[in-house]
Amino acid sequence: MKIAFLGLGHMGLPMARNLLAAGHEVRGYDVVPQAREAAAAAGVPIADTGTDAAASADVVITMFPAGAHVLEAYRTGLLDAASPGTLFIESSTIAVADAQEAHALAAAAGHRQVDAPVSGGVVGAENATLAFMVGGSDEDFAAALPILERMGRRIVHCGGPGLGQAAKACNNMILGVSQIVVGEAFVLGERLGLTHEALYEVASNASGQCWALTTNCPVPGPVPTSPANRDYQPGFAGALMAKDLGLALEAIEQTGTDARLGRLAQQIYAAFAAGDGATRDFSGIITDIRDAS
Repeated sequence: MKIAFLGLGHMGLPMARNLLAAGHEVRGYDVVPQAREAAAAAGVPIADTGTDAAASADVVITMFPAGAHVLEAYRTGLLDAASPGTLFIESSTIAVADAQEAHALAAAAGHRQVDAPVSGGVVGAENATLAFMVGGSDEDFAAALPILERMGRRIVHCGGPGLGQAAKACNNMILGVSQIVVGEAFVLGERLGLTHEALYEVASNASGQCWALTTNCPVPGPVPTSPANRDYQPGFAGALMAKDLGLALEAIEQTGTDARLGRLAQQIYAAFAAGDGATRDFSGIITDIRDAS
């Protein structure tokens, strides 16, 4: 298929390369000149503009920093440039309301559209092992599935428009809260005299087991591949966790949900990302906990 891939950053570029490797005809674009240059050097053909890429595409994939960028692109020519019935796959992580508005704009312009945010980070993008959470009709999900399968390993249809983003917000709220409490537990263990290895051996094989512990362990040693062993190089940066928890908070407020831990996690990561935590892995929150103890 002819695919326009718009947004060629740390995630978008390897995703576009995987589509090329699968035999699709891909044309990419990014507003950042350095991203365009890196993509061209990696073998991704670059269009003159995003609308130029979309004009000849069967599928348009967007991977942008925020919902405002998605809506602006949709409103200022991207939808008009595409042929009627083009499938738009929106893989940015944005607010549920923004995803639903984007779907409405695409539908009004005569296109098909799904929201399909991802989980799995840069490593997942490079290895085509991402998880996609998809919102849209059954028919549009079926149309998107063969494309998504070239970039990911687990693709879940979460329901109608916007519900892929809803699943992403809920999942990352769980992740943010659990990463904080795992950090708190290790600092508490340190102050009680427990070694990191002893606490890990117990919790990883008991009811405290979770991804934030067994994959993203916030102390060096027990999980050699965790960012803690690389001075908290991301990984998943604190700024991204702060952004995602901000989206979760927006949904919490819109729905009137009594989510006290979600609200507190958003405050904690917003403070973390206001400093050097913005560019460190989000498991580095343990250093803030330790410093404040």
